[in-house]
Amino acid sequence: MAARKDPRPCSVADTLALVGEKYSLLVLREVCLGNGRFDQLVRNIGAPRDILATRLRRLVDAGILTKRVYSERPRRFEYRPTRAGLELEPVLLTLMAWGDRHLRGDEDRPMVMEHICGNELVPAVTCTACGEPVRHEELIPHPQSPGWTVQGPTAA
Repeated sequence: MAARKDPRPCSVADTLALVGEKYSLLVLREVCLGNGRFDQLVRNIGAPRDILATRLRRLVDAGILTKRVYSERPRRFEYRPTRAGLELEPVLLTLMAWGDRHLRGDEDRPMVMEHICGNELVPAVTCTACGEPVRHEELIPHPQSPGWTVQGPTAA
């Protein structure tokens, strides 16, 4: 029997195809910080202008960012997160916390996020049904794509 050539259907892969490129995530970081003007993005991200313009166009087309005119002469735009864009912010916060923990250390963190309660934010994934923190050993995957199990494709 021939092996299946199509990869596992996966929302992680679909999301990464849209925002998984380094500059796309850095655009989201900056826009969530309130830095949505092109020159701010170029300065704070360090991306080449042509690549940045392409990423911005793709994020706007995908409904992750909106753009609005802030100057008519010359015509300039500001980018802001949509609801879908803001829903990606916890992903960025979790990536930042992971990087602080595993790549930098407490003394070398470039930014600390404070929650409105006045305490430093430590992002955590919790179950919305019971409120408990999510732990790997407590997760039970249930593949929903026909022809797939946790281990891989089923036999035809």
